[in-house]
Amino acid sequence: MHPISYFQAIVLGLLQGIAEPFPISSLGHGVIAPSLFGWDIHQNDDFFLAFLVATHCATALVLFLIFLDDWKRILRGLGRSLRDREIRADDTGARLGWLLVVGTIPAGVLGLLLEHPLRSLFASASTAAAFLILNGVLLLVFERFRRRPPRQGDYLGDSDSRIAKLTWREAFGVGTAQAAALIPGISRSGITMGGGLLFGLSNEDAARYAFLLATPIIGAAGVLKLPELLGPAGDGVRGPALAGAIAAAFTTYIAVKFLLRFFETNRLTPFGVYCIVAGVAFTLILAL
Repeated sequence: MHPISYFQAIVLGLLQGIAEPFPISSLGHGVIAPSLFGWDIHQNDDFFLAFLVATHCATALVLFLIFLDDWKRILRGLGRSLRDREIRADDTGARLGWLLVVGTIPAGVLGLLLEHPLRSLFASASTAAAFLILNGVLLLVFERFRRRPPRQGDYLGDSDSRIAKLTWREAFGVGTAQAAALIPGISRSGITMGGGLLFGLSNEDAARYAFLLATPIIGAAGVLKLPELLGPAGDGVRGPALAGAIAAAFTTYIAVKFLLRFFETNRLTPFGVYCIVAGVAFTLILAL
């Protein structure tokens, strides 16, 4: 007997792959879905945490491969800056790389400190539904107070050089704000995209920045928790976890490709509306 079946693993993996890049909270949907389906799976179950390791590693790997060319430029830039002990004004790769480092550090530190207490405090599906509504409101607020309106052809040209114009303070602020995504219902990508809009990025550039910043954070979290999957908590879960990881990789690829095209001409507004409507619907269903 598996504590999580192959069917459940595939459904949750498909959901993880879609909801992680989309600004709709993968953790929130992962908490709500088992309750809606009547599955005996809870956020703080050891086997479920072990299962999430596999799906998160799969998501991070796909994100890395999609932006492989960007990461090559970023890693070469970081190497040049360390070698020369400076970040040249014209070195986009180096500046973007250090902006990602500055954004990753607070998210990683706060994640290590707050993940367990926040998981324990906000573990219920009804709480996740309430925060999903809040996430939708935040997305609408981000669009309302964005620094500049969308312009035709925003997505043309070198996206990395535009993202690299963020300040160190802005990168640190977005990285710190991502700690809110430890609460089920609040989206990591939504917080990052919203921060990008407030700091003057276009929707497409904000989405690209969110995906680049998410890659090391999700990947590191998965690797650090890999012993849970390989240890006793992973007994009976490894097969379903592999199936879930493959499903997550498939939908992550489709979701990222779709969103990069979608945000060339569209806004966060539809996702904000979805989160509010879905959160209200989930709340009513769970209450009944």
